Amino acid sequence: MDEMPYVSVLIPVLNEEESLPELHKRLQDTLKGTGKPYELIYINDGSTDKTGILLEAFHTDDKRAKVIEFNRNYGQHMALFAGFEFAKGEIVITIDADLQNPPEEIPKLIEKAEEGFEVVATYRRHRKDSLFRKLPSYIVNKITAKLVGVKLRDYGCMLRAYRRNIVDYMNMCPESSSFIPALANTFAKKITEIEVGHEERKKGISKYSPFRLLRLNFDLMTNFSLLPIQFISMLGVVIAILGLLFAAFLVVRRLMIGPEGEGTFTLFGILFFFIGIQIFALGVIGEYIGRIYQEVRRRPRFIIKKELM
Repeated sequence: MDEMPYVSVLIPVLNEEESLPELHKRLQDTLKGTGKPYELIYINDGSTDKTGILLEAFHTDDKRAKVIEFNRNYGQHMALFAGFEFAKGEIVITIDADLQNPPEEIPKLIEKAEEGFEVVATYRRHRKDSLFRKLPSYIVNKITAKLVGVKLRDYGCMLRAYRRNIVDYMNMCPESSSFIPALANTFAKKITEIEVGHEERKKGISKYSPFRLLRLNFDLMTNFSLLPIQFISMLGVVIAILGLLFAAFLVVRRLMIGPEGEGTFTLFGILFFFIGIQIFALGVIGEYIGRIYQEVRRRPRFIIKKELM
C-alpha cells in the first residue's frame, strides 16, 4: 500500500453521486488488471450532493483512493491543476467522472505512454452527444489546433495521459485560467492520439453550460495567442481604408451629380456596422485587460478545504 504509484488517475468530480460507485469499482478493476502500482485522486470541485461522503468512504476502504476537496467550485481545469500538484505517478491519467469515457480504455493509454509519447490524447469513437455539444467542440478543436500548432481530432476528450515531465512543466505555470490539453501540447515533443470508446451519459447532468463553453473559448484565445487582438488591428486598418475610399467616392459623386437626399439609410447602416465593429474590438481588448488584472492580483487559483491522502 505504501509503494510509490506508477500510474496516477485524476478524477475531477462535481455532483456525481449517481455515477461514482460504478466509476470507482471499474477504475479499481481496470488498474488492478494492469499489475502496476496506482493511485486514484478524486478532486471534489465544490459538490453539494453526497459526493463528499462517497469519496471519504472510498478513501476509508482503500488508501490508494485519495481525496482533495475544494471550498467551492473552481472548474474542471483548476481541479486538474490541483491533482497535478499531488500526483506522484510517472504516468498521469485524467478522466471525467460521468462514465462517458470508459475506464477500461486506460491500459491503452498507459501502453502508448510507455512507447515514449509524452502526451497521449484521445478521440471519441461514435461520440454519443447531441449536436448542441458536438458543434461547439468542433469549433474548439479547430481553434485549438490553429493556436497551439498541433492538429488533433478531439481536444475536448478529457481521457488523456501525460508523462511526469509534462506534468512538472504544467505545475510551473501559475496562470489563473488555462486549457490543459493545449497547455500540455505546448511543452510536449512527442504527441499521439488514439481512438477510445464513448458512452451516453446515463446518470446526472452535464456540467458544461453554453456559458462555460464560451469561457473555454476565451481561455483558448487569450491564453495561447495574440491572434484575436492582431486580427482586430488588421480589421481596423482595412475598415479605415474602405472608409477613406467611400468618402472619396461620395465627394466625386457630389461633384458630378450635386446634392442629393438619397442614401441616408445606407449611411446609417454603414455607421451602425462600424459601431458594432468598434464595440466588438473593445470587448476583445477588455478580455485581455481583464485577464491581466486577474493575474496581477495573484490570488490563489483554488483553495483546498480538505485532503485525504
